[in-house]
Amino acid sequence: QVQLVESGGGLVQPGGSLSVSCAASGFSFSSYRMNWYRQAPGKERELVATINDAGDYSNVADSVKGRFTISRNNAHNTVRLRMMNLTPEDTAVYYCNVRVRLNDYWGQGTQVTVSS
Repeated sequence: QVQLVESGGGLVQPGGSLSVSCAASGFSFSSYRMNWYRQAPGKERELVATINDAGDYSNVADSVKGRFTISRNNAHNTVRLRMMNLTPEDTAVYYCNVRVRLNDYWGQGTQVTVSS
């Protein structure tokens, strides 16, 4: 079955950088768009970044433009979110997501906390 496992979250100071990764299995990874969402306390889950199946087109939310980059490695079935110049407003649980045959699949999430 579809499995998504995030890793790499943690505590980082404002202005710092962090990468989170997602290891995927159970589906034909190179055939599907992959997404990163985040959910801060008391807020709705929001789409942060998306990348197409080939990895040659990506987009990020306006709130993270110029600071976050999404990439994927189809040989290793992984997708990464590189985050730079982090602010406390980036504190959230970050989730990897894929939609396979109209079903949404999510990882367990990884906590990113930006604090001094």
